[in-house]
Amino acid sequence: MKLDLAKVLHVLEDKPLLHYSLQSAHLAGAEKIVVIIGHQADKVKDDFSGSGCIFVEQKPQLGTGHAVLQAKEVFTGYQGKTVILCGDVPLLKPSTIKSLIENHIATGAAITVLTTIPPDPRGYGRIIKDTDGSITKIVEERDATAAEKQIGEINTGIYCADTPSLFEALGKVTNNNDQKEYYLTDIVEIACREGRKVKPHIAPDYIEVMGINTPDELSRAGLYLQKNRKYLV
Repeated sequence: MKLDLAKVLHVLEDKPLLHYSLQSAHLAGAEKIVVIIGHQADKVKDDFSGSGCIFVEQKPQLGTGHAVLQAKEVFTGYQGKTVILCGDVPLLKPSTIKSLIENHIATGAAITVLTTIPPDPRGYGRIIKDTDGSITKIVEERDATAAEKQIGEINTGIYCADTPSLFEALGKVTNNNDQKEYYLTDIVEIACREGRKVKPHIAPDYIEVMGINTPDELSRAGLYLQKNRKYLV
């Protein structure tokens, strides 16, 4: 992003990116919102001190799976659904979160992955399915075969999960990879191996689930927000 600033604090239409993720979570009916913080944790906490969120610091930062695992104590005893959102995906509509949850409940899945089909899937993790449409694994592009790279459906990094199943799977994630990190995507294979159902829910608008990684993407998100603001509340 070219600035020494936590990504979620970069400004989109006069608000930091994290504001939009929190707003969507609130409007979708979240009862409790936990924000996992790492880089510039104190600044993020200060800027959102009145948000009503629970902040949990990830220290050290050992990957996405490790990040979500830090919230385990906050959810002790909770038997409901947990939705995992990304602080750098500001265009996600509350209605999409609601439909993700509804689909999760309707299919009886242990984990539901929000997916999408962009015009160009390069650089994204591909969704691998079996014959009944259940997800068997998520393959990152660097690990994908030539055939897997032809798959157009990608992982958005947003999930709905039964809370006990989520943290049970996270406890089994290992860091046996080149980065020595604990990947959230590994919960899919773990759930499948243990006979739990993992289902996709496709977001029809791929721009809505776009992560912000560059100043150009931030500018494009601003244009989208101006045109679609009424749908984001």
